[in-house]
Amino acid sequence: MFKKILLTLFLFPLVTFPAYSQFSIQDSVISASLVYATYSVQFPGGDLSKLFGTNSSIGGGFMFKTRKNWLFGVEGNYIFGGTVKNQDSILAKISTPDGYVIDANGYYADILFSERGFSVLGKFGKLFPVFSPNPNSGIAVIVGGGFLEDKIRIHNPANTAPQVFGDYRKGYDRLNSGAAVTGAIGYLFMSNTRLLNMYLGFEFTQTWTNFLRDRNFDTGLKDNSKLSTQFYGIKFMWIIPFYKRTPKEYYLY
Repeated sequence: MFKKILLTLFLFPLVTFPAYSQFSIQDSVISASLVYATYSVQFPGGDLSKLFGTNSSIGGGFMFKTRKNWLFGVEGNYIFGGTVKNQDSILAKISTPDGYVIDANGYYADILFSERGFSVLGKFGKLFPVFSPNPNSGIAVIVGGGFLEDKIRIHNPANTAPQVFGDYRKGYDRLNSGAAVTGAIGYLFMSNTRLLNMYLGFEFTQTWTNFLRDRNFDTGLKDNSKLSTQFYGIKFMWIIPFYKRTPKEYYLY
């Protein structure tokens, strides 16, 4: 599902704006469609910081910049991280006293924990052409809102441990989802070349999520907690802009 969302984000501007071409943007503010790929490093705070450490996200989006430097868009991100806290306690009831899970062959199972999730966000903002080489670059302030889902990925590479195979792993994955709002400030640079267009900034995301599983197998209970989590991130975007062709001027004498 998430792959289909990202594919739609990239194809939409290509279908909607097929007749774009390149021209100088040094002299005037232009309207442009911005297709971009993004990477962020995020540091969690609040409730989910008890489960996860630093994570990354990759994704892409589409944004339209008006001739008055307003920004409108949509963005999707895939969240991943390698730090899951309190791993031993999650599978404690199906582990040996030494903390190992015995697989179907009688060996210690190799079980890996990681963080996985995704977000889909609508974006709105304003570009202020200060400290900029042209009126289409400068400080960008962007806010947004949408949906975020997050969970623990429990992976047994050989699938030899039936305790965490298939639907059984869902009893331990702490799947949660809910609303998200975000705010960012950074520098957006657009040049005359299509390759050198980028954004770098700080992004803050606040989420309100709920656990979705009917029961956590390690506690035997459904967790009805409402989670409030913050993500503090450094965000980088590589942008491909599409502009309308400059109209030709005709003079009659």
